[in-house]
Amino acid sequence: MIKLGVCPSTLQSGFDTYSPMARKILFDGRPVSHILDFCSPSNDDADNEAYLKNVGRISLSGVQPKASLVVSSNNRLVRPSDEERGTYILKPAPTSYALLDRKYCPANEHLTMQLASQVYHIETAANAVCFFRDGEAAYICRRFDLGHDGQKYSQEDFASLAGLTSANGGRDFKYSNLSYEECAGIIRQYVRAAPVEILKFFRIVVFNYLTLNDDAHLKNFSLVNRGDGEYHLAPAYDLVNTSLHLRMPGIFALDKGLFREGMDLTDTRTVGRKDFEEFGRRIGISARLVKRELDFFATAHPLAKELIDRSFLSDSLKRNYWLSYDYRRSTLSCNR
Repeated sequence: MIKLGVCPSTLQSGFDTYSPMARKILFDGRPVSHILDFCSPSNDDADNEAYLKNVGRISLSGVQPKASLVVSSNNRLVRPSDEERGTYILKPAPTSYALLDRKYCPANEHLTMQLASQVYHIETAANAVCFFRDGEAAYICRRFDLGHDGQKYSQEDFASLAGLTSANGGRDFKYSNLSYEECAGIIRQYVRAAPVEILKFFRIVVFNYLTLNDDAHLKNFSLVNRGDGEYHLAPAYDLVNTSLHLRMPGIFALDKGLFREGMDLTDTRTVGRKDFEEFGRRIGISARLVKRELDFFATAHPLAKELIDRSFLSDSLKRNYWLSYDYRRSTLSCNR
C-alpha cells in the first residue's frame, strides 16, 4: 500500500490521496483513487499488452510513451473502451537508459507544472501524480482540448501553424527553424487578442528558462479554440526540468534561442535579464510590463522551496532542482 502525506496533485500537506481542491480541478469533484488497477509498463505483467495497445491510440513521443485514460463509474482511472475518447493522458517513466534518474521524470514534470501554476500563476493543464499497482509513479494530466461535454476543441501546435514538418524543416524541425521571437509572430498572426496572449507566452518562456526546461520546442506550444470562435494560447503543458535527466542539457529548446537572428548559447552565464528585456521589447511588450514580470520571476518565493521539498523527487534531485532553479532566478535580478 502506498502511503502519502501530501496531495499527489497540489502537494498540500496532510492528505493521503487527492485533496478536495485537486478533485474539483481534475475530476469534477469525484473521489478518484490515486492508485491504478494495473502495473507499470516496466513490470512484466500480463495486462501490459492491453496497456501498450492503448499507448498507440495517443502517441509515442520521443522516449516517453503516453496512454489514454477515463474515470470509471466506480471512480477509478481506467483504459477507455474502443468507443470512448480518453479524457486524461498518462505518462509513465520513460524506458530509455540514456536518461538519468528516469523513474523520477513523472515527479519532475508534476513539480514543474505545479510551480508554474501555484507560484507563477501560469495557466497549466490540470495534473497530478498517480501510482501503478506495483507502486511506480506516473504523471497524469487532464486534456484541455476537450470540453466537459466531451466536445473536441480545435488545437494547433506552433510547428503546424508555421507549416513545418520533417519533410520541409529537417529531422529536428521542432527545434532548428524558429526562435521564440518568431513564435510570438505566430500568435500575432492567428490570435485576435494578440497582446494578451503574447504576454502569457513571454511568461512561459521566462519560466522555462527559470526551471531549466530545454525541451520547450514548437510542438509544446499550441493555440486552442474552445468554441468561442477565437484562438488563445493553450494552457502550458510538458513543462519539465530537463537538466535532471540529460547529460548535456541546453539553455533553450529552440536552436536560435530568443532572437530571430540567433544567440550565442555556448555558456549559460551569457544569458540573463538583459536578454529577456530585449526579447520582451521585440515581441511588443511595454518596458513597464517587462520590468514587472521579470521582477516577479527574480523574487524569492518561499512556496517554490516548499513545493520542491514536498515533491516526489529523491532528496538529491530536490537539492539539484532547487540549486539550479535558484541560480537561474538570480540571473534575472536587476543587479546582474
